[in-house]
Amino acid sequence: MLVGKGGKRGGKRSMWAGVPRWARLCTVFGVALMMLSGTTLVGAEALMARYEGAVGKGDLFGDQAAGAAERKVDIKGPVNILLVGIDPRDDKTPPLSDSIMVLHVPAEMDRAYLFSMPRDLYVEIPPFEKANWNGGRGKLNGAMSHGSIVPGGNPDPARGFELLAMTVQQITGIERFDAGAIINFTGFRKIVDAMGGVTMNIEREVRSEHREPDGTHRKGNPNGSGYIGPQAVYPKGEQHLEGWQALDYVRQRYPKNGVPDGDYGRQRHQQQFVKAMANQALSSDVVTNPIKLDRVLRAAGESLIFSGRGNTIADFGFALKDIRPDSITMVKLPGENIGTGSAYQGERLVPEAQDFFRSLQSGTVDAFLLEHPDFRNKEQ
Repeated sequence: MLVGKGGKRGGKRSMWAGVPRWARLCTVFGVALMMLSGTTLVGAEALMARYEGAVGKGDLFGDQAAGAAERKVDIKGPVNILLVGIDPRDDKTPPLSDSIMVLHVPAEMDRAYLFSMPRDLYVEIPPFEKANWNGGRGKLNGAMSHGSIVPGGNPDPARGFELLAMTVQQITGIERFDAGAIINFTGFRKIVDAMGGVTMNIEREVRSEHREPDGTHRKGNPNGSGYIGPQAVYPKGEQHLEGWQALDYVRQRYPKNGVPDGDYGRQRHQQQFVKAMANQALSSDVVTNPIKLDRVLRAAGESLIFSGRGNTIADFGFALKDIRPDSITMVKLPGENIGTGSAYQGERLVPEAQDFFRSLQSGTVDAFLLEHPDFRNKEQ
């Protein structure tokens, strides 16, 4: 049901009473934030159509290739959404999945859990005939690369997503993802800039491996690996970051740069970044500014490839309208190294991770997290 200005629904005053009609739109930028903010602002059909038209559509789960017609259904919980971030070098290099997140929404549809799959997880990647991949063991982030290969053509990230989704389902026991998105990290930078920056709480001082203080790339070390020159620095505490700064911060993963827990720290910072963006989207500075809102939505539309398996981004926004950033729990999946030094193969999850995956199926995640507080990631 669409509720007009000052309207009521079910005898209760609409939460959007007093918000101008033109602003009653999904203030989301990319599926990640749509799912995380759940900000269903209804109306402004022209702006919504412009946003929907800008979003790239893809056959991310192989449904259309298998001959299945997309069908629109009522979205009911539980809902599982796979979000994959890539930072492609060019159109000819098979992309790796730099960030792999799963958003799980339980049956009640009033809260959500966001967990990251370690990209170095050493797993069995199933066979994938479309890419002539015979299957084998390797790091999880390689699944997208293997799956994206098109014999005789340029890589297809959508095809790579399909193999990655199959691999994540195999690990987690999730039978089917309800939606998915490939998110270009460069596009996230544009979204942040369109919003006027994003405010994050920096846990400890972090020094950039890749950027100088003015945002230019650091120079390669002529005497060996790594980089030389001044580094951008992100001081501890609340900081308002430009797009390039936010993206650079969430890329850091080395102890020498101030991230002692390596890739797990990077996963945590990425989750915090997504929540910070969701909070920014909810701010009056965005939702009451039609020019800025339009810029944000257009930047979002250009930054992702989406599949709702028959449902649109707007459909998911309506279904998840009761979820807010403060009702999202960020989850860490602890792991340990397999091998060290030159014998390093990747990581494996601790045994309790399987109990977490089972709690997703049984709807007992809250009880699991009470018993395993170390699985909770630090919030903003």
